[in-house]
Amino acid sequence: MDHLLSLADIPPKVFATLLKRATHIKKNQKQYARKLYEKTLLTMFEAPSLRTRISFEVAMTQLHGGTINFQTDRSPWGMGKESIEDVARTISQYCDLVAARIYSHKELVTLAKYASVPVINMMTNDGHPCQILGDFLTIQENIKQKKFKIAYLGDAKNNVTYSLMRACAITGNTLAIACPTKKAYYPEKHFITEAQKLARKYKGKITITKTARDAVKNADIVYTDSWMSYRIPPKEKKQRSKDLKPYQVTPAIMKQAKKTAKFMHCLPATRGHEVTASVIDGKQSIVFTQAQNRLHIQKAVLLTLAGK
Repeated sequence: MDHLLSLADIPPKVFATLLKRATHIKKNQKQYARKLYEKTLLTMFEAPSLRTRISFEVAMTQLHGGTINFQTDRSPWGMGKESIEDVARTISQYCDLVAARIYSHKELVTLAKYASVPVINMMTNDGHPCQILGDFLTIQENIKQKKFKIAYLGDAKNNVTYSLMRACAITGNTLAIACPTKKAYYPEKHFITEAQKLARKYKGKITITKTARDAVKNADIVYTDSWMSYRIPPKEKKQRSKDLKPYQVTPAIMKQAKKTAKFMHCLPATRGHEVTASVIDGKQSIVFTQAQNRLHIQKAVLLTLAGK
C-alpha cells in the first residue's frame, strides 16, 4: 500500500490486516510508542475538522513523531498561485507522510501522483476511508458474527456513504441504503457502479430502497450522518429537514432492526434531526467508541505506510 486514497484500492486482505493491526495497537499502545520517532506528518486542511485533526495529531504524538498543520487557504496553492504538482514535489522534500482533508478527490490523486511520500485521504467529496476503517474496527469489536448487515439512512449523496459502499462490497458484507430518490440525496451513479462491481467480485451486497423500515430489517448496525454537511448552505436546512424526516433514526426504527443492533454516526450529530437524542445517547449507541477508534486505525495506517 503506497497511499490510502480510496477503499476501492484496498484488497480484502489488506483491509483485514489494517483492522488486525489496529486491534493489536489498541491493546499494546506502549509497544508502539517510538515507532515514528523523528518522522513528520504534514496535515493539509481545506475542510473543517475536529475528530480527524485531533486523532491524527494525537496518533503522531503517541508514536513520538511530529505533525505540521497546513491550512490550504493561506497557501500559494490555495490562492491559485502554485500548482498542486509543485506543492507535492516540495513537501516531499521535508515530510515523511502527508494527510489531506480537501474537497476535490481529483486534486488528492494528483497530489499523490507527484509526491514521493505516502499520501492519506482524510476526506474528500469522493470518500472518507479512515472514518470507515475505524467504523469497521468498531463493528468488529461489537458484532460477533463474521458477516453483518449495515442499514444506512438519510442523505446518501456523501463521502461516508460512498466509503461504506466500498467497504461492505470488498469485505463481503451487506449495506442497505434508504434515502429519498431526489438527486440531492441519492448516491451518484458512478459510485453505485463502482460499488456493485466490487460487490460482485468479493460477494458483498449493496441495495438502495425508499423506506427506512425496509433497510433496517434484520440489520446489525443502523448508521446515519448529518443532514447538513459542511458545504450545504444554511438556507437549505428547512427543505432538507422536511425531505429527510422519514429517515430519522428513532427508537421505533431501531426496534425494526435486530434486538442486538447498534447505532453508529460518524459525527458531528444534530439531535432531533437525523437521530433522536434517546437513540444517540442510548444503550445501543456506540458513536463515541467509533470516534476513539479513529486514533487506533490511523496509527495502523500511518505505521503501514511508513513501513514500520
